[in-house]
Amino acid sequence: MSSIAVTAPTTRLRITARGRRVVAFLVSLPLVVALGVAIVGGGAALASNEGGAAAGSFAEITVMSGDTLWSIAEDLAPAADPRDVVAQITRLNALSGGSVTAGQRIAIPARYAPAD
Repeated sequence: MSSIAVTAPTTRLRITARGRRVVAFLVSLPLVVALGVAIVGGGAALASNEGGAAAGSFAEITVMSGDTLWSIAEDLAPAADPRDVVAQITRLNALSGGSVTAGQRIAIPARYAPAD
């Protein structure tokens, strides 16, 4: 019996022009997405040129257990609209959620400072 050796023909992989464009697109896609995320989210970390509150324009109080910004505003300025006082306290302390915790020191506008 004789043995016949069959060898598979060797071929080179040939990529067409369209295939090269597809590969280039797939390689560049993650880079474009990462760059887009950096551009859109990068502005959040920028510091502002805004100055802080002037010295003497605020006083500090310590939040007691059970206090809310609303109750603090009502205690500090009973004649004023509590919404306005809460807005001023929130802006002065850069509070994003509008909540405070017991023991926290917060700044209040000097005109609402309790007379000690």
